[in-house]
Amino acid sequence: MYKRILLKLSGEALSKNGNAFDASVLDNLAKEIKEIHQLGVEIAIVVGGGNFIRGKMAESIGIDRVQGDYMGMLATVINALAVQGALERVEIPTRVMTAVNMAQVAEPYIVRRAKRHLEKGRVVVFGAGTGSPYFSTDTTAALRASEIKADVILMAKNGVDGVYDSDPKLNPNAKKIDQLTYLDLINRQLLVMDHTATTMCMDNNVDLVVFNMNEPGNILKAVKQEVNGTIISKEK
Repeated sequence: MYKRILLKLSGEALSKNGNAFDASVLDNLAKEIKEIHQLGVEIAIVVGGGNFIRGKMAESIGIDRVQGDYMGMLATVINALAVQGALERVEIPTRVMTAVNMAQVAEPYIVRRAKRHLEKGRVVVFGAGTGSPYFSTDTTAALRASEIKADVILMAKNGVDGVYDSDPKLNPNAKKIDQLTYLDLINRQLLVMDHTATTMCMDNNVDLVVFNMNEPGNILKAVKQEVNGTIISKEK
């Protein structure tokens, strides 16, 4: 079982039926994380902001890309606070740390403080991305996992149970791949994370597990290395 994990959630994974948040999704997420927390696993979370806005989306409607990326960072903070609220409802001590200073809302991100929170059994939710435009929340996950020395990034997908050799939504004959190296991922141009995030994980020897978060109990199974997903590592 992994000792210290970083769970990567998309913003869309928190939403349902066109709403920014879905109460049942947040409640189920909190219950699953509580199970893992009770096992003594140290848990960090990076959540995206796609249920509100993305930088490229803003750019497409005429908003400057840099401004759009900052809008996206703020969206991730909203999501981080929503996740914090759900976790605290089930009595899990939680801290939100942001890469953009907003002292009235959350703690500033300091890697030593983040590690100390984890060691004390608090779940740490990272918001505001890296604090810089042009970087995705995938890159944030790779960066934070490297900084806190996480054993693995658990990439929880919304309805996708792993990595396929082609898009299963477009190709009914697409084949799921159980294990890959980061070089395989790059050479085969499989779109799991952006290139910056992939390279960072490879350079820092951080494993990645891609799995479907919509199946109850899958986060716990991923922590126990029992999930039906795809494992990506530096070497096979």
